[in-house]
Amino acid sequence: MPPKSRSERGRFSAKRKRETVLRLLRGEALDELSRELGVNASTLARWREAFLESGLAGLKTKQTDQRDDQIANLQRKIGAITMENDLLYEKIHKMEEGLPLDRRRSKK
Repeated sequence: MPPKSRSERGRFSAKRKRETVLRLLRGEALDELSRELGVNASTLARWREAFLESGLAGLKTKQTDQRDDQIANLQRKIGAITMENDLLYEKIHKMEEGLPLDRRRSKK
């Protein structure tokens, strides 16, 4: 029975790619595996590199996320808004009690 063509096999699932990469890491020859699966050796090498890079990221003690800076910026904004709200509530309370409001200094 001849091996299936690439179009008959369809796309490789992530699980199948992982299994293929593990075979490479266990020492199977890249060229032989390429012929067996009908996948370019460069594609298999790219899968292996991506797998190793992902594994490296998993071993880092703290993964940096692109959203970390955005989260910190939003937390600062929430803090500023909370302070402004507290000042406004204080002014409202003083106005309701008929107390004099604090004079604001000019920022100049």
